[in-house]
Amino acid sequence: MDQPVLHLVERIQAGDEEALLALHARYASLVYSVAYRIMNDAMAAEEVTQDTFMRLWHKAALYDAGKGSFVTWLLTIARRIAIDTFRRQRRDPILNTLWIDDNIEQWENTLSVGQNGELARLMRVLMDDLPGEQRQAIELAYFYGMTHSQISEYVDLPLGTVKTRLRLGMEKLRAAWIADPSTDPASNDHA
Repeated sequence: MDQPVLHLVERIQAGDEEALLALHARYASLVYSVAYRIMNDAMAAEEVTQDTFMRLWHKAALYDAGKGSFVTWLLTIARRIAIDTFRRQRRDPILNTLWIDDNIEQWENTLSVGQNGELARLMRVLMDDLPGEQRQAIELAYFYGMTHSQISEYVDLPLGTVKTRLRLGMEKLRAAWIADPSTDPASNDHA
């Protein structure tokens, strides 16, 4: 699957609009789900999706297959655009938000990219095992791009408390991730 994607990216770099349409057809719903997860607004997510593919059209030359998969690169662009848009609109991230466990199907669609679906499900389980206040801090930082100070102000807690929750949550995720044998790429190799 990567080879055709790389070929389409090369065609976009050469100015082939059909290649852009092909990648849009393949990945627009995934980009939209990431944007919606951050924006929690259908119209805003559609705009972010369109902006993401326009950025792809203009910046395709920046993609480097040696640094990671195309899907990861594209979703990183979408996430950054969504967070920037979210910040410009000064939205309240908690109002009408969908937490991971509130809409499992959407979360699965966002995370289940190709062969990483099992790892995505594991990460969701690990997130669900975190205490609520740690999960909330991680979600605000990652999905909404809030700084530690913004989280502190939003949840009305001291900055040190927010930093501690983030650190403890990340440490627990890391420890649980490392402890699970299914996260070891070597264990997935079939000799």
